[in-house]
Amino acid sequence: MPLTPTERDRLLLFTAAELARSRHARGLRLNVPESTALIADTVCEAARDGLRLAEAVERGRTVLGPDDVLPGVADVVTEIQVEAVFDDGTRLAVIGEPFGAWPRDDAAPGAVLPAALPAAEATVPAAAVTLSVCNTATVPVSVTSHFHFFEANPRLDFDRAAAYGMRLAVPAGSSTRFDAGARVEVGLVPIGGARIAIGFAGLVDGPLDAPGAKEEALRKAVACGYLGASATGSLEGARS
Repeated sequence: MPLTPTERDRLLLFTAAELARSRHARGLRLNVPESTALIADTVCEAARDGLRLAEAVERGRTVLGPDDVLPGVADVVTEIQVEAVFDDGTRLAVIGEPFGAWPRDDAAPGAVLPAALPAAEATVPAAAVTLSVCNTATVPVSVTSHFHFFEANPRLDFDRAAAYGMRLAVPAGSSTRFDAGARVEVGLVPIGGARIAIGFAGLVDGPLDAPGAKEEALRKAVACGYLGASATGSLEGARS
């Protein structure tokens, strides 16, 4: 049976996780590869069961505790990342504290201590613009925190011109889900830093504020059938 590289990687992960499950069932404490595989596979299977990203991550976080792994493993494995296939597409699942919250021995040699986020990074940024977004697709669509919202899924209907150079006003690393047929109001903030958009849907691929960049991006969006795009860039549906 021919398999793609991604399918082979998934099969390898599943096999390693099954070995870990067997050893765990026999009462053995797991090592780093075993515990990592088991937690990552649990998240992938949760996604296959139809759970949302946050629910799948929480299921992965509860499958093992610090007493289920060898000494030092919980200090070494502080985060696990895995790409899982959800109902709305492939998403990167980041499992922080994969063995749940537990008291760490700060004095232990070699202990890994996560830095606390500054208060400014842990809060939701104040929205500069609020848009009404309707998902006209037949499947849910999720948009991550730092995606150039102007270039989000073509089946999302909103004022594209008002969203140019903007991202979601949500904490970094989080996302917003738009269920099929649903209308949701979202807040947007300007993309910071050098304000260069590379990749995404390829409507910009360069400095956002370059002369004519917005007009050219709108032209491409119209040509590609993005809902809510127009050459004139109406602000209908946007509120400052």
